[in-house]
Amino acid sequence: MNSGRTVFAQLIDFLPKYEFDKLVEKYNGNYKAQHFSCWDQLLIMCFAQLTYRESLRDIAACLKTMSAKLYHSGIRNKGARSTIAYWNETRNCKIFAELAGVLIPKARGLYLNDNQFLRDIDGLVYALDSTTIDLCLNLFPWARFRKNKGAVKAHTLLDLRGSIPTWIEITEGKTHDVNALDNLPIEPGAYYVMDRGYVDYARLYRIDQQKAFFITRAKSNFAWRRLYSKKVDRATGLICDQIIALDNYYAAKDYPDHFRRIKYNDHTTDKTFVFITNNFHLPALTIALLYKQRWMIELFFKWLKQHLRIKAFYGTSLNAVQSQIWIAVSVYLLVAIMKKEMKLEQSLYTILQILSLSLFERMPIQQAFQNIELQNEKFSHPNQLILF
Repeated sequence: MNSGRTVFAQLIDFLPKYEFDKLVEKYNGNYKAQHFSCWDQLLIMCFAQLTYRESLRDIAACLKTMSAKLYHSGIRNKGARSTIAYWNETRNCKIFAELAGVLIPKARGLYLNDNQFLRDIDGLVYALDSTTIDLCLNLFPWARFRKNKGAVKAHTLLDLRGSIPTWIEITEGKTHDVNALDNLPIEPGAYYVMDRGYVDYARLYRIDQQKAFFITRAKSNFAWRRLYSKKVDRATGLICDQIIALDNYYAAKDYPDHFRRIKYNDHTTDKTFVFITNNFHLPALTIALLYKQRWMIELFFKWLKQHLRIKAFYGTSLNAVQSQIWIAVSVYLLVAIMKKEMKLEQSLYTILQILSLSLFERMPIQQAFQNIELQNEKFSHPNQLILF
């Protein structure tokens, strides 16, 4: 790449500009925007994410300080604080949501073989969960959650092969997790791993009827009767592997087919788990280990909240909040794509830290990641969450 270009400009080359322009045209995003286009807004919000800006005033002050380098970084109009605030509030957030939708297939293709355990599984494996983002009810009155507290929920479907989010739905905080199953895209032959908050027999039966598989934990009041038991190797932690039917009239009406019930004791934590699934072919131990992979979505949520700006918001409207969350997800995908295409050895955390200090340096982007002492961050930073 040209050494005269800034690191930020070279990073932005990984964004699909042509597809983004089509999205802007689709939603008429530049209507009445003479000097502050959707592209300008996207670049400024990416800058805010990558440099950990705290507020709109913070963003405007930093852009003003770096004004001599903005043009060569691709930012043609830095915009005043009020301008950025206005367009965050009014410009359709679906533009940025669909931009993330364009980046997702590209990122998934690059991380197909990252998870060694899932390579032998015949079918895609997803984890479904939600994370709650707390908000001040006085500033965000539309974000109803509790009596004196506001929040939004990001319901997320994560491809476990590479910790890539494939579907996200943002709702108000009081929305129950199980409602996400109504809009969840179901792929035949795929595995959906989720906690017991998603146990709703009618919705689980819909997954079964679409030839997909679910793996979840049984609730404590789970009423069932045993039809058949398989032999298990108790040395592996398995306690039982059974074919069962629901013993409650209404539950059996919602899910008239049989379940597979697997009881498993984790020797490392000495905790016992009871799993239910509609897959009768995989070994029982594989089912238990697949559920263990669900923890990756918890790490994804914690990593996203720690390293990107989705806890402090630059606007108070629903549109502004959703735009910021979608741009944060797009930045995550953008850096993940860059890591693979440039064959970088550093973790995403390290890459973000380097980018935050070198965005406006004029040098080849590869040079920013060379001559760095690669340490095992699991030992040097024991409390730091690491992806990839």
